[in-house]
Amino acid sequence: MRDDAPLLAVLRKYAATPAPRYTSYPPATRFSDAVDATMVRQWLAATDPGRPVSLYAHVPFCRQQCWYCGCNQKLAARYEPVAAYVTTLLEEIDLVSGVLPAGLSFAHLHFGGGTPTVLRPEDLALVMEVLLDRFRPLPDAEIAIEIDPRTLADEMVRRLPRMGFNRVSIGVQEFDPAVQAAINRIQPRAMIADLTAALRAEGIAAINFDLMYGLPHQSSASLVKTVKACADMRPERIALFGYAHVPWFDKSQRLMPEEAMPGPDGRAAQALAARRALEAEGYVAIGIDHFALPHDPLAVAAAEGRLHRNFQGYTTDEATTLIGLGASSITRTPQGYAQNTAETNAWTRAVEAGQLPVERGLLFGADDVARGHLIEQLLCTGRVRAAGITGALDAVQPLEADGLVTVEDGDLVLSEAGMMLARVVATRFDAYQAGITGRQAMAL
Repeated sequence: MRDDAPLLAVLRKYAATPAPRYTSYPPATRFSDAVDATMVRQWLAATDPGRPVSLYAHVPFCRQQCWYCGCNQKLAARYEPVAAYVTTLLEEIDLVSGVLPAGLSFAHLHFGGGTPTVLRPEDLALVMEVLLDRFRPLPDAEIAIEIDPRTLADEMVRRLPRMGFNRVSIGVQEFDPAVQAAINRIQPRAMIADLTAALRAEGIAAINFDLMYGLPHQSSASLVKTVKACADMRPERIALFGYAHVPWFDKSQRLMPEEAMPGPDGRAAQALAARRALEAEGYVAIGIDHFALPHDPLAVAAAEGRLHRNFQGYTTDEATTLIGLGASSITRTPQGYAQNTAETNAWTRAVEAGQLPVERGLLFGADDVARGHLIEQLLCTGRVRAAGITGALDAVQPLEADGLVTVEDGDLVLSEAGMMLARVVATRFDAYQAGITGRQAMAL
């Protein structure tokens, strides 16, 4: 039997260390108004027409408030604001596609939120129709959408595959009733099982589940029970995220009982217990927070060294240009990052005026590109070439003493503990680490 006591001790030591999630480098906290719409228009116009792009559409509306959520979202008590948003989103698609070279193809399209399925089926179908008219999907393109099982209509389930969707992501979080009540997300196990079966019956075989640890009233035992219940449904991928408690950023998080949340030691124990449970169920650990069945493209890409990381987390997406559509969405080009304004009224005014609704961003320097590549390799493969990285060995020496990192044939190699704490290791190569404070998410 494996002795995880030494591993757990290391995880507990670093669990509370502040570290960005590194879905971008530099992190979005470094964005500024130095990047504007004129600059981004030039970036988009310079897109290589011979390379596929990646598309992301943000829908910032939900029908129910989940108290743990720190995403850009708002409650949709009426449909009129949602319908107006769809109109503006269609206008933005026209605006952006008019700046880009004609005939661009894409390999990945992702709808996130919020809850994208808050849109009426006919509105979502219209958005898809316009996107597929302006951009050409590759034959094996992944077209994914995040869904809330509590509010998903049967008609939407039936129509998703007809619109072109072939992957869905279901927010599960935790099945324990006390935890669900504390986070204001009531969804029994049977609801998820029935939805999963219905999606598969309609032909959507690629299904992701999102789980969380570090929630109020959550324990390692309850989380493992949830993991096993999810594994019984055999989703192709499971993402296991540590809850980020940022009540200064999202006021809804203040509605949860902070005293009932596990501390760093408890979070470390939950993360490890869930990891072992997922491995026992046949899932392959991928990077810091993803798990997949061995045949899933994500697991295959990881095994072949083709894994990437972007704003959607771990991905097989190799595009160097990711085009963000909708309020608060982020575009990445070879030149830098650009983020749309998060305030929907300001976003609407800009689009209606024929302007790209860019609020802030970051122009890459050569050092940003080099460090970004290194950090992505660390988080995706757990191994980077140390040669040429100034001060690399000195930077990781304390981590090496704790067994997070070893040096093999000139490579920095992460141990299992190092992989689980890869964000901590990455901060040692982050040129902006002086700005990393306790107001960042914890490492676990």
